[in-house]
Parts: sequence; structure tokens; C-alpha cells
Amino acid sequence: MKKALFIDRDGTLVIEPPVDYQLDALEKLEFYPGVFRWLGEIVRKMDFEIVMVTNQDGLGTKSFPENTFHPPQNAMLKALEGEGITFDDILIDKTFPHENAPTRKPRIGLLKKKYMTGKYDLANSYVIGDRITDVELAKNLGAKAIWINHEDQKGLDEIAGRIEEVKECIALETKEWKEIYLHLAAGERKATIQRDTKETKITIELDLDGTGKGDMKTGLGFFDHMLDQIAKHAGIDLKVHVVGDLEIDEHHTIEDTALALGEAFKKALGNKIGIERYGYSLPMDDCLCQVALDFGGRPWIVWDAEFKREMIGEMPTEMFLHFFKSFSDTALANLNIKAEGDNEHHKIEGIFKALARAIKMAIRRDPEHLVLPSTKGTL
Repeated sequence: MKKALFIDRDGTLVIEPPVDYQLDALEKLEFYPGVFRWLGEIVRKMDFEIVMVTNQDGLGTKSFPENTFHPPQNAMLKALEGEGITFDDILIDKTFPHENAPTRKPRIGLLKKKYMTGKYDLANSYVIGDRITDVELAKNLGAKAIWINHEDQKGLDEIAGRIEEVKECIALETKEWKEIYLHLAAGERKATIQRDTKETKITIELDLDGTGKGDMKTGLGFFDHMLDQIAKHAGIDLKVHVVGDLEIDEHHTIEDTALALGEAFKKALGNKIGIERYGYSLPMDDCLCQVALDFGGRPWIVWDAEFKREMIGEMPTEMFLHFFKSFSDTALANLNIKAEGDNEHHKIEGIFKALARAIKMAIRRDPEHLVLPSTKGTL
């Protein structure tokens, strides 16, 4: 089945004029940075049909005559065509007044006849646009949304309710066409893991392309603190909620969390195309902590760290090795961990931070070289 990118125009391909919102003169025509390079890469390398879908309120009226619309529109199309970017379809809604018009985004009147006939794989198609109405259009189509978010916080607050209603459709929120290309080329790098046993109930949500947000509730304060280091210093979004049998001891909570976390990384990494794969060492006060990491598809761990204290916070120090071994097993990763120093708290926190930085380095994708980092052809 065919897949499509339904792309908005103003605020997405070209900068929307800030006063009257009408691109009605050539001197107003200005492209967003990166659109030629990265939309061109999408057109050349991927199998999407490219469809422009734009609301042009009042087009053809006295306040927005068509003879002012076409010169910048045609200049835009010609500039894009010069970079190999042509549209399979151009759909313009110009109803006025537009209230409740069935053809105006987010309604599907313009798209229904051709694209909702069963011939298109809408579940794997995308709407790309800068307005919440573009996200709502994606929901109405049964597609995914890439939201180019130019809103300030006040603007976001004003549409917060509408965002909440459609946020499950947002596959990517960005300001850059480079990120759009990466997302479409290498896939979404998110994972949700639910692991329920008689000993633990674990929910993990992971976004490798997040911003460092952590939400940890394991019942073990020090363990939460260590998991927060991974989120913050790897630049990923990570939620770990655990209900474990802490009335027995900490073992099952820590071990099962590590197994689920490794599984989440394995799932989120997907085909691993374009990742750096390897990564890190860092000092922390009196300690030097080294974590060498390889998401190469084989589990292995080398551990060279000794702890003199039995507990740090609520965590038994004997569980540190067990955590990293369990993570390695399910993430299918090599880990080589070494730490030296006197302060036990600094030592283990340094290890977690070094792991986080190794993860950040290893999961980084190079948009210039979206190839599998292996001479074997598989990871």
C-alpha cells in the first residue's frame, strides 16, 4: 500500500508572514532552514508520496486575490523542483468564511475521495505541520503527526486541552527538518515495557530522542537517584515505575528493573541504523569511572569495581554488578566497567553517569551516514 506525507505549507515549508499571515508577494517568500536538504533526502531515499495540504483562508476574495497568491506559490514550487522536490498532489482549501467548512483542515474533505479509499497505508503515513490543526488532521486520518512546534509557552497554554486530546498522534515534536528526516529514515526510537511477575510489577517508558526527563518510582530512593542519572546525562526521557516485594528485600526490584530496562533499550534501538554504537569515562571527585559500551547484539560484562560498604542508601552494594549484568543480558550489550576511588557514593554514582554518557554517545545517529555500523551486516 502507498504511504504519504501530507505537508502543510506556511510555517512548515515557508515562513508564515507574521502580520497578515498571507504569502501574497515574492518579497515575503522565505524558506525554513534545512527544508531543501532534508526534504530532498526524504524524496530521494524514501517511498512516500508527497502531498501539500494547506488552508488559505479567503483566497480569491478582495482581501486575498488569487493573482497575488500564485507568483510566490509558483516561485516556491520552482525552487523546490530545482532541488528534486516535486509534489504528487497539491490541495488548497480557500473556503470563506471557513467556519465548519468540510474541506478545511483539520477536516478531511480535501483528502477523503483519494486518500481514504483503502489504497493508502494511512497508519504509516504522516501529517507534517506547525499547527495543532495539523495534528488533529493526522488523528482524523488515522495517521501520525510530526509537529513543527513554533509556539511560545503562552500559545501552548492556550491550546493545552487540544494537545492533550491528540498527543498520542504526535510521533515527533521538533523545529528542524533534519530531525524529521532522521525520524522517517531510522524510525521512532521509543519503547514501553510492562513486566509483571509475582515479585514485581514494572512499567518503563523510554524515548531515546528525549530531553533528559526522568520519572523514577522504585521504592528505593538511592536507586531512583541512580536511574535519574541515566536519564539526565544520556539526554533521554525515562520513566521507571516499580512495585516490588521490598518487604522481602531489594533483590527482585533491582534485578527485574535492570532486565526490563535492557529490554526497553533493545526495543527502542530498533534496526540500529546510523547509531554510533560505542561509547565513555569520567571523573567524579576522587573517583575515575570508566564504562565502555557496545550495543553490538551480544551480552557480556567485565566488572572491575570493589565496594567496602554493604549498603549505599537502600541499595546493597552486591546488587550493583547484578544490575549491570542483567541490563547487559537483555539489552544485548557489551559492558566493560571499571571504577577506582575511596568514596563509595561517588564511585557508584560515577559509574551510572559514565553509563549514561556512554549511552548518549552510542545511540547518537549520524544523518550523513544512515548505515548499520557493522561489517557483518547485522547487529
